[in-house]
Amino acid sequence: MPELMRAGASVHYEVQGRGQPLFALHGFTGSGRDFLPLAAALRRQAMTITVDLMGHGGSDAPEDPGRYSLTQSAEDVLAVADDLGLETFDLLGYSMGGRVALRTVLRAPGRIHRLVLESASPGIADPRERERRRASDLALAKSIEDDGLPLFVERWMGQDLFRTLRLLPPARLAELREAKLGQRPQGLAGSLRGAGAGVDEDVWARLGEIRQRVLLIGGMEDKKYDGILARMAELVPDARLVRVPRVGHTVHLERPRLYADHVAEFLRQS
Repeated sequence: MPELMRAGASVHYEVQGRGQPLFALHGFTGSGRDFLPLAAALRRQAMTITVDLMGHGGSDAPEDPGRYSLTQSAEDVLAVADDLGLETFDLLGYSMGGRVALRTVLRAPGRIHRLVLESASPGIADPRERERRRASDLALAKSIEDDGLPLFVERWMGQDLFRTLRLLPPARLAELREAKLGQRPQGLAGSLRGAGAGVDEDVWARLGEIRQRVLLIGGMEDKKYDGILARMAELVPDARLVRVPRVGHTVHLERPRLYADHVAEFLRQS
């Protein structure tokens, strides 16, 4: 289980398969293990590097919220690439991991070959809405610490955002719930305080700078992000949008085989 130390914190990552390197970044409450099915499907086509973002999985959960920022996470990704001796690589990010991926490609455009964004957003453009989201995330962070993970996980997975996820077989849903219960309260709270959607300014205005070929993928039942991805597809110069029917926010968990097929096809064609 490879790890590296950067900016006073340990970053955990794993490497699967061989071929063109592909970094895969998970969402909030997840870990790199969420993408093991993708890594297995691509094992002869890509060397998949899954990174546990700060506060999640095997990476550290420092006290300083600033260490969780999207900029710091982007630097963690680049440090892992350096650790592996990779000058360029493909980059995939889901939800929060997609926000990290956007910061990474804007920070080091010459190092990213192709980009895959799943159910991701460039951020909240309206300052008032962003402040409301920041206050909401701070309250949620405190509730995680005060009420504990079991209650938080039930509330989190009970959101309408994950309505279609609850259609998975009970055993698989229980497995996902147990993985979330295995996270650390301090890590999730720190992530909300340092990397919540209301913390950083949006990068909508910078989407035109992205010169990489981009695959945007999301579920059609996720109405909010379906609209966001459609708008992004108009602003990113070389973007392809895939809208998966009868699926919500977590395409890679709900339809892992179809998801891997779309990613594999994109990597082959581009």
